[in-house]
Amino acid sequence: MAYSEDHIALAAEYALGTLDAEERAQVEAMMSVDKDFTAMVDAWEQKLGVLNQMVGLVEPRPIVWENIKAAIGHSGAQAPLVLPEAAPVAVPETAQPDVSAAQIAVDHANVVLLSGRVRRWRTVATAMSAIAAALVALFTIGLYQPDLLPDGLRPKPRTQVVEVKTPAAAVAASAQYVAVLQKQGGGPAFILTVDGATRNFTIRKVDAVPEAGKSFELWLISDKLPNPRSLGVIGNGDFTARPVLSSYDADTINAATYAITVEQAGGSPDGSPHSTPVFTGKLVETVPPPAAPAH
Repeated sequence: MAYSEDHIALAAEYALGTLDAEERAQVEAMMSVDKDFTAMVDAWEQKLGVLNQMVGLVEPRPIVWENIKAAIGHSGAQAPLVLPEAAPVAVPETAQPDVSAAQIAVDHANVVLLSGRVRRWRTVATAMSAIAAALVALFTIGLYQPDLLPDGLRPKPRTQVVEVKTPAAAVAASAQYVAVLQKQGGGPAFILTVDGATRNFTIRKVDAVPEAGKSFELWLISDKLPNPRSLGVIGNGDFTARPVLSSYDADTINAATYAITVEQAGGSPDGSPHSTPVFTGKLVETVPPPAAPAH
């Protein structure tokens, strides 16, 4: 429903509490039958409510009430105010306007209505100016001194995550170990390379061709272990790399014997070798670890 300017001003003044008893009764009667008008009054109360939040409750000191009581007790009854009667003014008949009483009453009603509208809109304009000033004050206080605001209006702290990237540390050179896997008295069939820091290994096929339907499998044999440990099936390519040595300590890796057996396609089904080793070898250090800096 579209409301006139008078209705909007009435709703604003009702929210401010500046209406007299008759006007408040009129507004409350409209609210009882018009839900949209009630919603408009509620909206004004929410807009103007920020003024109350800006001012905290202040309890007057006891001396104030004592002074008021004392002033009331000492004040005497005042004489009624009597206005002097206005002397009649004679108006010549030729100067009297030809205006009917009904027209005068209509003009008077229009003046009263216009005065009411001006008063209401002045009140609304004052309230809106107060709201604007309050919002500016809230923004300024929230920006520079947020601790002075009530808890409900205090801005929530914002957490900013800053990612600091540090340059990756240079990887120090590590010792390198190599084992040549071959038959007794024969040429090299595989070359095994182990990185001392990462314990990753790479095995290179040199001169070995598996039988049809068979696979080469690499094993680690050590006195510290009860049985040989499989390091996986060697692929069909020239190089096979795996990180499986990381679960063994350096002494075991460096002192172990590395052997290759011929297993069924895909490797041993139970984790144990099923043939005698055809190629074996032990690691030797080819690149020593870097020397510690002198102090």
